[in-house]
Amino acid sequence: MNLSNVVDLQREYFFSGQTKTKEFRIKNLKKLNNILEMFEDNILMALSKDLGKSNFEAYASELTMVYDEIDLAIENLGKWMEPIQEKTSVASMPAKSYTLYEPLGVTLILSPWNYPFLLSIDPIIGAMAAGNTIILKTSRKSKNTTELLKDILNANFDPEYLFVVDNDQVSHDELLSYNYDHIFYTGGYKIGKHIMEVASKNLTKVTLELGGKSPTIVDKEANIGLAARSIAWGNTVNAGQTCVSPDYILVHASIKEKFINELQKALFDFYGPDSLNNHDYPKIIDESHLEKLVFLLENQDIIYGGKYDKELCKIEPTIVDNVDFNNKLMDEEIFGPIFPIITYSNVNEVLYKIKTLPKPLALYLFTENQRLVDKVMYNMEFGNGMVNDTLMMVSNPYLQFGGVGNSGQGGYHGYYGFQNFSNRKSIMNASSNIEVKIKYPPYDDTRLRILRKLK
Repeated sequence: MNLSNVVDLQREYFFSGQTKTKEFRIKNLKKLNNILEMFEDNILMALSKDLGKSNFEAYASELTMVYDEIDLAIENLGKWMEPIQEKTSVASMPAKSYTLYEPLGVTLILSPWNYPFLLSIDPIIGAMAAGNTIILKTSRKSKNTTELLKDILNANFDPEYLFVVDNDQVSHDELLSYNYDHIFYTGGYKIGKHIMEVASKNLTKVTLELGGKSPTIVDKEANIGLAARSIAWGNTVNAGQTCVSPDYILVHASIKEKFINELQKALFDFYGPDSLNNHDYPKIIDESHLEKLVFLLENQDIIYGGKYDKELCKIEPTIVDNVDFNNKLMDEEIFGPIFPIITYSNVNEVLYKIKTLPKPLALYLFTENQRLVDKVMYNMEFGNGMVNDTLMMVSNPYLQFGGVGNSGQGGYHGYYGFQNFSNRKSIMNASSNIEVKIKYPPYDDTRLRILRKLK
């Protein structure tokens, strides 16, 4: 179907008001859940083909969160849609004030390849809950998941409500040439800037989830074993191809040797002596990305791992020592299972350095020092933070997920997804029984004195 026709159909369908009722929204959220459950095995197989994910990792990192989000939306949608009573100022009396969340209209969701299922369906849930129509554009790189989503969603939903774009028929430029009411994009900051520029022509609302280099600080008062295992896991889930993976590790000099030993042990315990042939260890999305990771490891001080297999499209979890902020590993987000170790002695110097860099999507801190926790969490700028673990804050549907600055703008998950795909509409209902005539001209000093007393 021609995309121009789809946009027009969705606009007309939205204007009909059918998507706005609670019953319609809940019916389609339940329908989505049933379809995903029906094709669950196919989804797991597609994720295995695209990213080499085990069924456990695919279910835990992509399906579980989607099911949780749907359940939360269905359970709470009635409450979310209710008018929110607000205070009314004395000067505005007599009146009642309230806020309503209304749907925006036709939404465009552009999802990435690294979590091709989760990051397609999760924003769809928010858009459905808010009462919008949806056009989904998936990634060409995750071709198996992309094809499956296109087939099952287009076969079960009418295009005037939910439509998945055929990547072979619609170019990127054509896709962005239409007027949408909201564009939701997950991916790199360069394309994010382009989308924001295009959207500005129509003053379209934009949500950008852009990733970036997420710092991980291991303090001298940290639980070293816990920190090592958590970081080892956090940067090998999806083979490190995660927007909130611990991108580089700042380790206090006094515990560096112990931490590296524990990190090596954790990686060995997880994936054994031959991680490249371990079925629990995912692959890199394609050869070009693998080549980028191999280039980053050239002339580095590799103390663990470093091998790769082009045929399997895998690279070992690799620890690189003696890294500083001028190293090429620090130029941009790595997006792979590489662990750069930067040694520090003064945490204040490290925190200042992080402040000078683009604001990260995530920041991780490992310490038992509560004063340091407060200092970092209250004074550093980032999208999402976590103490003494990695990644898990993303799994909580009660927390907003989103970036700041170069790592993005806007957020979603749970109630925040509903809010993000809505317009917060302010309404004041004035009484027609009492007319405040003091506001009408002509004005005199007596009225001014009365007005001043109201402040």
